Amino acid sequence: MLRHLSIRDFVIVAALDIEFDTGFTVFSGETGAGKSILIDALALTLGARADASVVRAGQARADITASFSTHALADAWLAEQALDGSGQEAGSVMLRRVLDANGRSRAFINGTPATLAQLREVGEMLVDIHGQHAHQLLMRPDAQRALFDGHAGLSAQAAEVAQAWRAWREATAAAQAAQGRERELQLERERLAWQLSELEKLAPQPGEWEEINAEHRRLSHAASLIDGVQSALGTLSEAEDALIGQLSGMVSRLKALAEIDSGLNDTLASLEPAEIQLQEAAYSLSHYSQRLDLDPQRLATVETRLDALHAAARKFRLRPESLPDEFEARRAQLAALDAATDIAALQAHAAQLHASYLQHAQTLSKARAGAAKSLGDAVTTGMQDLSMEGGSFEVALVALPEGGAYGLEQIEFRVAGHPGVPLRPLAKTASGGELARISLALSVIASTANPTPTLIFDEVDSGIGGAVAEVVGRLLRQLGSMRQVLCVTHLPQVAARGERHFRVAKATQSDGVTVSTVMPLDKPLRVEEVARMLGGLEITATTRKHAKEMLSA
Repeated sequence: MLRHLSIRDFVIVAALDIEFDTGFTVFSGETGAGKSILIDALALTLGARADASVVRAGQARADITASFSTHALADAWLAEQALDGSGQEAGSVMLRRVLDANGRSRAFINGTPATLAQLREVGEMLVDIHGQHAHQLLMRPDAQRALFDGHAGLSAQAAEVAQAWRAWREATAAAQAAQGRERELQLERERLAWQLSELEKLAPQPGEWEEINAEHRRLSHAASLIDGVQSALGTLSEAEDALIGQLSGMVSRLKALAEIDSGLNDTLASLEPAEIQLQEAAYSLSHYSQRLDLDPQRLATVETRLDALHAAARKFRLRPESLPDEFEARRAQLAALDAATDIAALQAHAAQLHASYLQHAQTLSKARAGAAKSLGDAVTTGMQDLSMEGGSFEVALVALPEGGAYGLEQIEFRVAGHPGVPLRPLAKTASGGELARISLALSVIASTANPTPTLIFDEVDSGIGGAVAEVVGRLLRQLGSMRQVLCVTHLPQVAARGERHFRVAKATQSDGVTVSTVMPLDKPLRVEEVARMLGGLEITATTRKHAKEMLSA
């Protein structure tokens, strides 16, 4: 559940810290005081999108932090993402969002930088927000389907069906495209096959270009290499005045002199390694000279291979060193094209994916059929409590002949507002007030089946009043016994049912800046606030008495 919310410089909130508890908590206040700003701020920590306009005027950044108690599913996700936080209290998580005046956004989970997608993913496990325009969403078929599948616990199955549908449609499109481009693809295949045949004859090997160039340089300069090496060997070791002989004699004489004067030892320490290095150089040159040979036949072979590689590179407009990679690439392209032109195999694959889609979709249809009756009965019962006596609600499963991305049927909410009236699509028949009440019934019923620990209702009670408002307050209070429920409301009947009550107000500071404040209300202040909600600007003894009666009930 939500335990703490800290807001800094967000819209008209300068600084705000609120502690939360279990049960049913209400927020009330004058229109424009900033009640929904609290929900908007919390939504940012749950991954909602925002821009620089939410930063309070004149400030560098907005900073919102929300702390939650977690459950096993959220704890497992945090551990999997390595976001459980070494210094974080066990069974809790802290979500933070910072937006600066330039529009840049940063997100943190337990102090570790996170993405908005990660905020949204963990947020969906912790909070379910029912916005004040939720009843308007019910006009959309996709929203009806999402709400129904979510209530029935079928969202994951619906996602699997959607994935199977996409795979089938993509495979079908590939088969149809291949059929339509059969001649074009065949010509392309023939072109690739010819190119691959040419490259197979050449058979370029990885690293061959560099190796054969090095060998060509060596063979083409063999005479110069032989002359140069022999001359160096003569100078080092084979001539009468060879360097090694002269240095060896010098070292022997100095050794004898060093026995007379040890001051020559440093000179010997430099000359002796030089003698050894010259001997090693002579050995290395001798070994190298044995491998040198004038081989005109091999030189001709190498030049022929170089010419062949050059010609192929020019033909394919490539660098010679990239020919081996191109060889493998053309081989892969031909294999892919062979698969793409095998229309029978493509059609068989599409048929296989269609069968898989139907299997998933039929399983989903069976599950939906059972859940539709259950939700229809529950909402019908809720309508009676919400002053729609005799009305009924139905979840219709309208068959789609070819199926669709989310199954073999379209979900359609149907309603009859009065006894004897036929059920008709919700979007076409319900009035604004009826739509608001049905939406509220759906929200409460869906939330009962929802494992999310914190439920937020942001003015979902708009469009109702009187006795219906009392029922709404009672329903939310009952829901608060099972979940943490936060409700932004303008109805005194709902506010009076809250176990805790906060008042949101707007005030002008000494510098003329308007800010929003939130104050927890004790019993006397709750009486005043409920009386204000009942009577408007003028609070009388009668409205106070009525407020006390509502709170005591």
